Amino acid sequence: MKIGLIGYGKMGKEIEKIAIERGHDIPLIIDINNSTDLSPENLRICDAIIEFTMPTSAIDNYLKCFEAGVPVVSGTTGWLDKLGYVHEQCRKFDGTFFYASNFSIGVNLFFELNRHLSSLMAPHRQYKPRMKEIHHIHKLDAPSGTAISLAEDIIGNIPELNGWSLDENPAFDQLPIEAERTGEVPGTHIITWESSVDTIEISHVANSRKGFALGAVIAAEYCLTHKGILNMKDLLKF
Repeated sequence: MKIGLIGYGKMGKEIEKIAIERGHDIPLIIDINNSTDLSPENLRICDAIIEFTMPTSAIDNYLKCFEAGVPVVSGTTGWLDKLGYVHEQCRKFDGTFFYASNFSIGVNLFFELNRHLSSLMAPHRQYKPRMKEIHHIHKLDAPSGTAISLAEDIIGNIPELNGWSLDENPAFDQLPIEAERTGEVPGTHIITWESSVDTIEISHVANSRKGFALGAVIAAEYCLTHKGILNMKDLLKF
């Protein structure tokens, strides 16, 4: 298939490499230096677009893909307060939008593990949850989109929690999240449930960006035969 890339940073280059390894063509690459090439004509030469950019430009990129009638796969984070609007626009143009805060197969298995564990922990109120996420210094949003997804699943299972907080001393009804930016760490997420007598901890550590890139390419392949608003649960059939 022909996959276009919007965003050509480290993730974009890793996606390009894996897509070519899997036998795909990359006829279009849009980056900051050629953003004017993001036209309907250029988009339509692609079977799907993979978008990894910035939250300030992501929504405009999605709308251009919807208007051009080209499926778009995106892992850009930091804009999810506009998710309802993006879904509305996708439906308006009868488009295809595959979004994931994290395309790693391992992370999505971790999401499922987190949902199951938090449901098991719900009756045991002596355990208090907290989370820590660690990423490279180039990641601007905090907490990560992955951390927010994990937090929402915990909050959904624990009645005492009404939200999450980055504050060092959060309110009693807020899930504490610590966000650390250091070096070139691809991504680490640690969830801890602590009581006065013991601690339960689960974690996911990404060793490279390759897992994220592979998942994004598989998602683009999925869009060849599936339409509408899609996510990793659809792909992995959870």
